[in-house]
Amino acid sequence: MTEPEHATLDARRKRLLFRATHRGTHENDLLIGGFIAARIAVLTETELDALEEITELPDVDLAEWLTGRRPIPSESDSPMLRRIKDAAGK
Repeated sequence: MTEPEHATLDARRKRLLFRATHRGTHENDLLIGGFIAARIAVLTETELDALEEITELPDVDLAEWLTGRRPIPSESDSPMLRRIKDAAGK
Protein backbone atom coordinates (compact mmCIF):
# COMPACT_ATOMS: atom_id res chain seq x y z
CA MET A 1 0.00 0.00 0.00
CA THR A 2 1.40 3.34 -0.97
CA GLU A 3 1.35 6.35 1.32
CA PRO A 4 -1.41 8.18 -0.61
CA GLU A 5 -3.62 5.06 -0.36
CA HIS A 6 -2.90 4.83 3.37
CA ALA A 7 -3.77 8.50 3.80
CA THR A 8 -7.28 7.87 2.46
CA LEU A 9 -8.11 5.20 5.04
CA ASP A 10 -10.67 6.07 7.70
CA ALA A 11 -9.56 6.36 11.32
CA ARG A 12 -10.71 2.85 12.25
CA ARG A 13 -8.72 1.25 9.45
CA LYS A 14 -5.64 3.35 10.23
CA ARG A 15 -5.82 2.36 13.89
CA LEU A 16 -6.24 -1.33 13.05
CA LEU A 17 -3.38 -1.25 10.56
CA PHE A 18 -1.11 0.42 13.10
CA ARG A 19 -2.01 -2.10 15.82
CA ALA A 20 -1.44 -4.99 13.42
CA THR A 21 2.00 -3.80 12.35
CA HIS A 22 3.19 -2.81 15.84
CA ARG A 23 2.34 -5.94 17.80
CA GLY A 24 5.50 -6.17 19.81
CA THR A 25 6.96 -9.15 17.99
CA HIS A 26 8.39 -8.97 14.51
CA GLU A 27 6.84 -12.31 13.62
CA ASN A 28 3.30 -11.12 14.35
CA ASP A 29 3.96 -7.77 12.70
CA LEU A 30 4.66 -9.73 9.53
CA LEU A 31 1.93 -12.36 9.84
CA ILE A 32 -0.95 -10.23 11.05
CA GLY A 33 0.22 -6.87 9.77
CA GLY A 34 1.00 -8.25 6.33
CA PHE A 35 -2.42 -9.88 6.08
CA ILE A 36 -4.23 -6.71 7.09
CA ALA A 37 -2.06 -4.32 5.06
CA ALA A 38 -2.80 -6.27 1.87
CA ARG A 39 -6.57 -6.13 2.46
CA ILE A 40 -7.30 -3.11 4.68
CA ALA A 41 -8.96 -0.99 2.01
CA VAL A 42 -11.55 -3.63 1.09
CA LEU A 43 -12.39 -5.21 4.45
CA THR A 44 -16.03 -5.10 5.51
CA GLU A 45 -17.18 -3.78 8.88
CA THR A 46 -17.76 -7.38 10.02
CA GLU A 47 -14.23 -8.33 8.98
CA LEU A 48 -12.84 -5.30 10.81
CA ASP A 49 -14.73 -6.41 13.93
CA ALA A 50 -13.20 -9.88 13.66
CA LEU A 51 -9.70 -8.47 13.18
CA GLU A 52 -10.07 -6.15 16.15
CA GLU A 53 -10.97 -9.18 18.28
CA ILE A 54 -7.85 -10.97 17.06
CA THR A 55 -5.64 -8.00 17.92
CA GLU A 56 -6.80 -8.38 21.54
CA LEU A 57 -5.34 -11.89 21.78
CA PRO A 58 -1.90 -12.39 23.38
CA ASP A 59 1.04 -12.04 21.01
CA VAL A 60 2.75 -15.23 22.15
CA ASP A 61 -0.37 -17.31 21.54
CA LEU A 62 -1.00 -15.74 18.14
CA ALA A 63 2.54 -16.48 17.00
CA GLU A 64 2.24 -20.10 18.11
CA TRP A 65 -1.12 -20.60 16.39
CA LEU A 66 -0.33 -18.75 13.16
CA THR A 67 2.96 -20.58 12.64
CA GLY A 68 1.38 -23.95 13.37
CA ARG A 69 3.57 -24.63 16.39
CA ARG A 70 0.38 -25.12 18.42
CA PRO A 71 -3.19 -25.71 17.28
CA ILE A 72 -5.68 -22.90 17.63
CA PRO A 73 -7.83 -23.72 20.68
CA SER A 74 -11.56 -23.93 20.09
CA GLU A 75 -12.32 -20.92 22.31
CA SER A 76 -10.10 -18.69 20.15
CA ASP A 77 -10.75 -20.28 16.77
CA SER A 78 -12.52 -18.12 14.21
CA PRO A 79 -12.86 -17.97 10.44
CA MET A 80 -10.73 -14.78 10.39
CA LEU A 81 -7.93 -16.34 12.41
CA ARG A 82 -7.99 -19.30 10.00
CA ARG A 83 -7.79 -16.89 7.05
CA ILE A 84 -4.70 -15.25 8.50
CA LYS A 85 -3.10 -18.64 9.19
CA ASP A 86 -3.92 -19.86 5.67
CA ALA A 87 -2.48 -16.68 4.17
CA ALA A 88 0.71 -17.29 6.14
CA GLY A 89 0.92 -20.73 4.50
CA LYS A 90 0.96 -22.63 7.80
